Amino acid sequence: MWRVQLHKINYDEREYQAVKEVLDSGWLTISSKTYAFEAAFSDFLGNGAKSLAVANCTAALHMALLACGIGKGDEVITPALTFIADQNVTQMTGAENVLSDITSMEDWSADPDDIEAHITEKTKAVMIVHYAGFACDMERITGVCARHGLLLVEDCAHTPGADYCGRPLGTFGDISAFSFFANKNIAVGEGGMVVTRGDELYEKLKHLRSHGMSVQSFDRYKGRAVSYDVVSAGFNYRLTETNSAIGLVQLAKLSEANEKRRILVEHYYRRLDGHPLISIPFRRFTRGKANFHIMPVLLSGKADRASVIELMKQEGIQTSIHYPAVRGFSAYRDIINPAPKAEYVSDHELTLPLYPDMTIEQVDIVCDALINSCS
Repeated sequence: MWRVQLHKINYDEREYQAVKEVLDSGWLTISSKTYAFEAAFSDFLGNGAKSLAVANCTAALHMALLACGIGKGDEVITPALTFIADQNVTQMTGAENVLSDITSMEDWSADPDDIEAHITEKTKAVMIVHYAGFACDMERITGVCARHGLLLVEDCAHTPGADYCGRPLGTFGDISAFSFFANKNIAVGEGGMVVTRGDELYEKLKHLRSHGMSVQSFDRYKGRAVSYDVVSAGFNYRLTETNSAIGLVQLAKLSEANEKRRILVEHYYRRLDGHPLISIPFRRFTRGKANFHIMPVLLSGKADRASVIELMKQEGIQTSIHYPAVRGFSAYRDIINPAPKAEYVSDHELTLPLYPDMTIEQVDIVCDALINSCS
């Protein structure tokens, strides 16, 4: 057993009751709970957002690229410091990945200048990730896309509750993708949301989500339709009613949970600021409100990360890495362009435990173990 685990879900009786209501209803796939979750999420984002609940964030990203018409012969500029789903969905459309580097060792967001430097005649879209729930420089990035006529996809896996200068993340791109994986700020186990503000894209996404069918299964179950048409190719990327029911509860808890995360992160800052072998990204962040999805630190090159991880494990502290370098994976070693700053971070980053029900005392346990491991 871990003394302090990396993440823990903040469930209570409300989630259990929400699942029971679905089971009692006798219908488990898309219906009233999912529609309510989509509507609540759209209201949460505002700015004309139209939301569709999907199986996971990877499905949302895949749908986003397909709805934008990305395919063979196209290039998509993807973030070099991210989960591999961004590169996977790009490759699965037949397009090529071109990596964009981070801004600096203090700001791990996509560098707008580096994005612009990698635009070619084949570039069709830019994909960004708001790492750890800290907004990218959206004014400059949207400006780059507008100047070059490029589509913008926001990977918002880390972002629910975060904003850029007061505007919610996920409302800047042509399409955005959210994750509700078990370790996310809204956690339903597996799940995601694909969001757009465009009517035409919304219709394409609806068909991509459910086999291209014109009528949902729930409508046939209720006797509102007998058969259906298939208007385009599509997938089964639907979310279940149980996941949506949990999502509604988690969304209602989000603001309070994110505030608890903020308090814990500020204590991490107080304990770790000034350590010669440990630095913390986004310490001078001023672009908006973060949601503190994870607690990343950057270890000095003088610290052996593998040894630090092992020593902390011996102390019962679970850690992780966000994320291994894209070009370090066997499937992506043929990506030509380097991203040296992101690759340095990949080699030296360490993610510390963070979750809403964590205590200040547990933060101290983690910090004591990390400081001792780096000494």
